[in-house]
Amino acid sequence: MRKKYKLRWAGPARIDLLEIAEFIAAQNPAAARNIVKAIRKGISGLSMAPKRGRVVPELAKNGIFKFRELIISPWRIVYNLEEKVVNILLVVDGRRDLQDVFFRRLMR
Repeated sequence: MRKKYKLRWAGPARIDLLEIAEFIAAQNPAAARNIVKAIRKGISGLSMAPKRGRVVPELAKNGIFKFRELIISPWRIVYNLEEKVVNILLVVDGRRDLQDVFFRRLMR
C-alpha cells in the first residue's frame, strides 16, 4: 500500500489561488471555478504520489533541489516534502519569472 501524504497549504499559496480565481472571475466566473477545480484536483493527487512533480529547474540550476513543481498549464504549483507532508508553497502563472517570485516571497 502506498503512503498517504498530508497536504498543507501555506498561507501565501492560499492567497495565490484566491487571487487567481478573483482575477479570472472578473471576466469569466465559470472559467475561474474550473481552473480552481483543476488546480485542487491536481494537488490532491500529490497525497499519493508527491514525487510526481519535477524538481524546479530554475532552482536546480542554483543547487536548490528541495522544491518540486506540478504543472497545471499555465499554472506552476511549487511545493516541498517534509516527512509525510506535502507543503503547497506557491501557485504562480508559468509565464512569470519564478526566481523573481521566490525572491519577493522570501523578502516579505
